[in-house]
Amino acid sequence: MNRFAFPACVLLLALLPLCWPDPYLLSVVASCGIFIVAAISLNLLLGYTGQLSLGHTAFFGIGAYTTALMSLGFDVTLPGLEQPLAVAPQPVWLSFAGGVLAAGLAGWLLGRLALRVRGAYFVIVTISFAQVMRMVALNWVDLTEGPMALNNIPAPTLWLPGQGVVELTTKAATYWLVLAVAAAAWLLVAALVRSRAGRAMIALRENETLARSVGIEVTRYLRLAAVVSAGIAGAAGCLYAHTVRIIDPDVFAFMFTITMVIMVIVGGKGTLAGPVAGGLIFGLLPEALRGTVAPEVQWMIYGALMIAVLCLMPRGIVPAAGSLLRRRRRPAAMAEAAAPAPPAPQAAAPATRGEAA
Repeated sequence: MNRFAFPACVLLLALLPLCWPDPYLLSVVASCGIFIVAAISLNLLLGYTGQLSLGHTAFFGIGAYTTALMSLGFDVTLPGLEQPLAVAPQPVWLSFAGGVLAAGLAGWLLGRLALRVRGAYFVIVTISFAQVMRMVALNWVDLTEGPMALNNIPAPTLWLPGQGVVELTTKAATYWLVLAVAAAAWLLVAALVRSRAGRAMIALRENETLARSVGIEVTRYLRLAAVVSAGIAGAAGCLYAHTVRIIDPDVFAFMFTITMVIMVIVGGKGTLAGPVAGGLIFGLLPEALRGTVAPEVQWMIYGALMIAVLCLMPRGIVPAAGSLLRRRRRPAAMAEAAAPAPPAPQAAAPATRGEAA
């Protein structure tokens, strides 16, 4: 059923702009979808390898700034170079790929440095890395414009038959673009965790010492998870840059990482559907409460709901829902097993010699 459930859900979500073409609704859901992509990337690292990264927003910001700079073009003077480094504006999708690649490279570098440590030390390294990237974006004004922000970032484009290349600037087009990237990210993570590498990552999460003893290369698989996770987070940052079309150093804000962690843990870490469920609930809840209650009350409801979910469903919403479904199916299965079997049909007795005559 999982094979058909995913395309069915994607198809239903794709019909939303046709059934409810409210621009504000589509904008809110698209923004929520961008952070769901980021949460999917964090879930690969936190849920399947057990490594908590509180600096995941660094990869989000690296992807956003890289694609913005490549699509706008830039020139900067680097130490040791007599001539400034000048890059002409590049096509949007080439810039998008560059942002994903830059974020993946940053994940690889951070993996080489940080994955030698575990626990609190790894958390500290990731937080420090995110803060360093924020300070670079804030102070390297010649390249990033600092607090003045990069604006007029080109919108994504798509070639359509009979229309040529068109910009995806409408709310519906932006929503479909975010949905497509989110579906691709989900499929990539699903394929990875169901592969041999994914089973090795889960083994590392459960018992790293035992995994080492049976020959699993811990550093190799952790680095793979860091690279893929960073690349997906970079893709979310690229979406953010090309849909919002203005970015500043606040894309490295610590609050973005906290939002991703909440979506993963409340939805159910280590599950494919967890970041999606948590992202939809805690991404749309603030907008649902906006205009209904005061801002202070909104945060109180937000926090109370999160505490209630974690107290009543410690493993998250998706694992709790799965356990509930299994409990409901168990009595029916037991009743079916305990039901008496119908009597077997008796075979006809063979005819005697007299009867045959």
